[in-house]
Order: sequence, then structure tokens, then C-alpha cells
Amino acid sequence: MRLELALGDLTAERVDAVVNAANSSLAGGGGVDGAIHRAAGPELAAACRELRHTDWPEGLPAGEAAATPGFDLEARWVIHTVGPVWSAGQAGRRRPLLASCHTRALAVADSLGARSVAFPAISTGVYGWPVDDAARTAVAAVRSAATDVELVRFVLFSDDAYDSFAAAAS
Repeated sequence: MRLELALGDLTAERVDAVVNAANSSLAGGGGVDGAIHRAAGPELAAACRELRHTDWPEGLPAGEAAATPGFDLEARWVIHTVGPVWSAGQAGRRRPLLASCHTRALAVADSLGARSVAFPAISTGVYGWPVDDAARTAVAAVRSAATDVELVRFVLFSDDAYDSFAAAAS
């Protein structure tokens, strides 16, 4: 697998699938989630409601992943995953959930036949996960995943996030 880093807009990525840092209700929100919902168009919200109705009536749990079409995005699919909320006292227990966001997203990508996937820095926004730790966890999880995905690109929102992921990837 080839691992790349980019500074930019996840919604503009020309990959098979983009990963959405979703909330458990799959209802859209702020940050990456809101940006993806706005860029994909109203059909994404309808597809997420259908996922909630059929596969995830209690909500998508942290560390799990589910897919919808990408609708108006460049990407064919959106893979939704819910990252854990940071808690210094619970980091050891929650870090495997953050890793699972990445490995489960890649497993879903495999089930779709996706060969290129773009990830955001999951849990580093309003969920408060320290970017350095999230970067180490994400890169290690992706590198250890058994997957047919050929390209994983982390699309970062700031120079600091980019630098953290670059350090983790080196």
C-alpha cells in the first residue's frame, strides 16, 4: 500500500472513497462531517437515514464503519466512521477504537472494491484527540491493516496536522 499526505479539502479528493469523521447518528454536523454532507448534496442525508433505519438503528458505534454512495463528491463512496472522544484518563482504552476507525474503514473499502481511500484526521476536531497521538495511531493502524486498498491518503486541515502525520509516517 502507498501512503500519501496532503494538505487540503477532503471533499475534493479524486479517490474511490473518502472517510467521513461522522457522529453516531449519521445526521451530519460540523467539521469534516458537515463539509462532506454539504458537498455530497441532500441525497447523502437520505442515504444516512436509510443506514440508520436498516443497519444501525441504535447509531453507528465508535470504531465501526459503514458506506454510502458519494453522490455529488468526486469520490464514488463515503465511508462513515465514528471516532472516540478524547479523555486523558481513558486514552489507553479509547485508542483501540481510534485505530478501529481506520481498519474498519479499510475493510469496508475492500468490500466495495475501492482501491484508493482518503482519510481525515479522525477525532482531532471537536472530539479533542491530540493530533500527534491521533497521527501515530492512524498511521500504525493503516500500515497494519490487511487490505487490498492500494493508496491511502491522509488529507489534513492544517500545517500542524500535516507535520504530525508526516512525523508518524516517517
